[in-house]
Amino acid sequence: MISSQRHSYHSVDPSPWPISGSLGALATTVGGVMYMHSFTGGATLLGLGLIFIPYTMFVRWRDVIRESTLEGHHTKVVQLGLRYGFIPSIVSEVMFLSALSRASFHSPSAPTVEIGGIWPPKGIGVLNPWEIPFPNTLILLSSGAAVTWAHHAIPAGKEQQAVHASVATVSLALVFTGFQGMEYHQAPLTIPDGIYGSTFSSATGFHGFHVIIGTISSIICGIRQYLGHLTKEHHVGFEAAAWYRHFVDVVRSFLFVPIYWWGGL
Repeated sequence: MISSQRHSYHSVDPSPWPISGSLGALATTVGGVMYMHSFTGGATLLGLGLIFIPYTMFVRWRDVIRESTLEGHHTKVVQLGLRYGFIPSIVSEVMFLSALSRASFHSPSAPTVEIGGIWPPKGIGVLNPWEIPFPNTLILLSSGAAVTWAHHAIPAGKEQQAVHASVATVSLALVFTGFQGMEYHQAPLTIPDGIYGSTFSSATGFHGFHVIIGTISSIICGIRQYLGHLTKEHHVGFEAAAWYRHFVDVVRSFLFVPIYWWGGL
């Protein structure tokens, strides 16, 4: 099919999935608000949205994989465009989590008189950084090292090593998420506990959400690697997932000091 084209660019066919994803996001948002305010039908609308979004992700990924493998549309120029297109996504994530990082540094650096001029505020229970936070950070960074291993193995043509590295990446990320859940369960504070609780919950919560997204991406890439979809010349999807994982590791490193150390010591 690609041989009939006179250029190396990919003209994407019309697709219903952007509309499907938008409707799923709308249903999830509106349904979530309705459910939290006990409106009739809120739970049903929220459930429909949560079904639509994963389904849209699955079928859209299926179409992209088909375009890149069976149809051969992902030429060198298309791959370059995909890389350039993913960079603004990473930049937007950097801007978002930089604001959380800035808040995490600001409040401990200059506690206001409203909270007694001390950090953490009086009466707020804090976490010991040496218990779950420190080893969990090492686990996440080890997961990032494993994805780097896979990132080097694929261009080198070492498919078996890439599969092993992907399994290690996902396993360590799942362990991190499990420990993060334990940390939330045992934490002596919640999001309503003033500036400390809101800063801690927002920063670590959004970071944990990004880890889950990176884990799902790593699982998909690992399955594709096992099936032989990723080659030396065609592995831009894995590169995007690897960039995202490295970004998550950097964010964890920046948030670790103000969130856990300045609050727990």
